[in-house]
Amino acid sequence: MSVSTFKSVHLAERPKDSIIPGETFTLKTGEAPKESDLKDGEVLFQSLYLSLDPAMRGWLNDTRSYIPPVQIGEVMRGAAVGVVKASKSDAFPVGSYATGTVGWTELAVMPGEQLEKVDIPRNGKITDALGVLGLTGLTAYFGLLEVGKVKAGDFVVVSGAAGATGSVVGQIAKIKGATVLGIAGSNDKVRWLRDELGFDDALNYKDQDFPKKFKDATKDLINVFFDNVGGEVLDLALSRAKPHARFVICGGPSLLNYLNIISMRIRMEGFIVFDYSSSYPSARAQLALWLAEGKIQRKETIIAGGLEKAEQALVDLYDGVNTGKLLVEVHPADDDSSSSSSASAKKANL
Repeated sequence: MSVSTFKSVHLAERPKDSIIPGETFTLKTGEAPKESDLKDGEVLFQSLYLSLDPAMRGWLNDTRSYIPPVQIGEVMRGAAVGVVKASKSDAFPVGSYATGTVGWTELAVMPGEQLEKVDIPRNGKITDALGVLGLTGLTAYFGLLEVGKVKAGDFVVVSGAAGATGSVVGQIAKIKGATVLGIAGSNDKVRWLRDELGFDDALNYKDQDFPKKFKDATKDLINVFFDNVGGEVLDLALSRAKPHARFVICGGPSLLNYLNIISMRIRMEGFIVFDYSSSYPSARAQLALWLAEGKIQRKETIIAGGLEKAEQALVDLYDGVNTGKLLVEVHPADDDSSSSSSASAKKANL
């Protein structure tokens, strides 16, 4: 490594409501670690892409949760995919690709046991390690199959369907023989769900007549609802649920029609993907097979411009800027590791 300095993003203060660019986080520059700094089993990891995920806002709250909050002054937590630039680990030779919870940083000294090798399947690319083959895809897989118990003939409704998780949920439901209705936030996203991903139908929740359209589209009532957003869509779904419907709660709910949970004997269950960590290998193998067979498609919204763009990109995530997986490009990957004939990526400088 010839780089003498590196940048990282740290939590400066806890937001009371929304993240405020320039206040919530601070960008720091430090002396770059060297190969001589490594201990046995460690590697020098260079981030190529950061994963931006809805759960990140919750990690900033100083409250009890499934994972400790990010502390003031700490590097912002987050998954990255990158390349090993120096190594004292037999498992990760120099030049190999890896992924892990590295944080918002250009460089990091990482124990090898905290990283995972990246194996790129046919029709795949390196960023799939953060998307369809990463926690995003695993969340969709276990949420729908283990919690939602989807089966052939089910009517499945997915909110946030054009996002990274929702788009995979809908496609797995189709693979399993279900009828799928997707809910998204723009007409372009609705077209993508219908025309490219094969959803049976899709609706724009911003349409003035959305409640009526939702009622018409759910005339057969809902067997499985995969919720990524909560709010009005969840309330409407509760009013259209079949008895003993399964509601998979992946987003943040606020309920009005909660009495329907009782009257319709709805099973509403939250879940954390980490609970299924022992089954990650088999799930990844199945997702990789579906990807190779062309049964799962995906899109990425990649924010170019380096680590400095991460804070604003996280704000924009909650405004729905992305179709599919939202990533920040910290350092461009080599062409042969990032290309794919079946993938679609949109780059933006925000």
